Amino acid sequence: MTQERMRLFAFDFNGPAHLSAGLWRHRDDLSARYTDVLYWTEYAKLLEEGRFDGLFLADNVGYHDIYEGNAHAALRDAAQVPANDPSMVVSAMASATTHLGFGLTASTSYEHPYALARRFATLDHLTSGRIGWNLVTSYADSAARNMGTGQQVPHDERYDMAAEYLEVCYKLWEYSWDEDAVRRDRANGVYADPSRIHAIDHNGTYFTVPGFFLCEPSPQRTPVIFQAGGSSKGRALAAASAEAVFANATSMSALKRQVDDLRAQAAAVGRDPQSVQVLQMLSVVCAPTDEQAHERYEEYRRLVSYAGAMARYSGWTGLDMAQFDPDVPLRHVKTNAGQTMIDIFAKADPDRDWTPRDIAEYIGVGGSGPTIVGSPATVATQLQEWMQQTGINGFNIGHAVKHKDIAVFIELVVPELQRRELMWRDYDGSTLREKLYGPGMTRLRDDHPGTGYRSHQPQVISA
Repeated sequence: MTQERMRLFAFDFNGPAHLSAGLWRHRDDLSARYTDVLYWTEYAKLLEEGRFDGLFLADNVGYHDIYEGNAHAALRDAAQVPANDPSMVVSAMASATTHLGFGLTASTSYEHPYALARRFATLDHLTSGRIGWNLVTSYADSAARNMGTGQQVPHDERYDMAAEYLEVCYKLWEYSWDEDAVRRDRANGVYADPSRIHAIDHNGTYFTVPGFFLCEPSPQRTPVIFQAGGSSKGRALAAASAEAVFANATSMSALKRQVDDLRAQAAAVGRDPQSVQVLQMLSVVCAPTDEQAHERYEEYRRLVSYAGAMARYSGWTGLDMAQFDPDVPLRHVKTNAGQTMIDIFAKADPDRDWTPRDIAEYIGVGGSGPTIVGSPATVATQLQEWMQQTGINGFNIGHAVKHKDIAVFIELVVPELQRRELMWRDYDGSTLREKLYGPGMTRLRDDHPGTGYRSHQPQVISA
């Protein structure tokens, strides 16, 4: 391959509808099958046949109840609700595949790090090292009411909590069990050597975890760390700890600024800036010709639900869009919820005043990321341009119509990308981390801060 390989993840959600508003009504949409495990195993096999690096599963532990002061619009349009637990389908998909990776979203705000570390270690074992954690801090007040104290923790403090949360997880994954702790010595009756297993003795601002980890080391020890925060605090956490960053810019120029800033911050904390892989979210509407693709896109646009789009955007920002005239420009507003989702439109095109209707039309097909429409050659050229102009490593490919758009991408676009030597024709390396960094890179890179916890002062567990 003559140039850097494009990393590709399919972006999905364990529910009937994700980012697109109203498109679940399309005749080709398979959202009704989201509760069927066979749907997910068939989908995983399709992605592996298409040589995708992985499936990136979003999650939302709250629901969108900001628009018009209730969740009615969200429920009518299945706007990220209902939402099943994404972790439950990973084992089934892993058993149906050999190489496909899985990026799984989980929040640091409503689950103790000891429990989360155990779940991800278990999944890393069951997938033979194909698991990644997309760290989020959660933004919905509904989640705080139903799972927390009833009140959302302020934005910046959520990221302070997340940083300590990661510290606890690193100690559990990287330090608690030595590489040679598991003996499986039948003759002497020793499964694990107590002298090689250590309590982490963590006593921090937000968490106290005195003991040792429940799980023996998994293939990757630490799952691949994904992070998607676009705020200043989110970017700082990503620069310090993320191995792959999920970007969500509306233009190449905005994305280039984000990538450059992220990698500069990574270098400032002692990491190789190129080790931070960046994946841009976008959707693709493809057909054999440009004309047919644009016809299909217009068909999608006719199904967009304004209320469904505004239910999502109101939930993302914490701002009730029902209070605004759909055709009057929306000014920059500060919000404790999804400040990134306000900024993404306010800053992406400084010469444009976005109205609520503009935003609804934009996010209605594919969400807040851009949508590429065209023939296989057109799509491949634009994907290549995004990589060359911004320095990203690949994409999180979303959809408007569940299953269909990804199936068409695999059928039409993947062969064109392979012909241009932008995508591999076969997998190289077995773990998810190897898909990012190459064969042999199963564990955290030496310049990753998580490796520093391997030397945490030990406290030997008594036999």
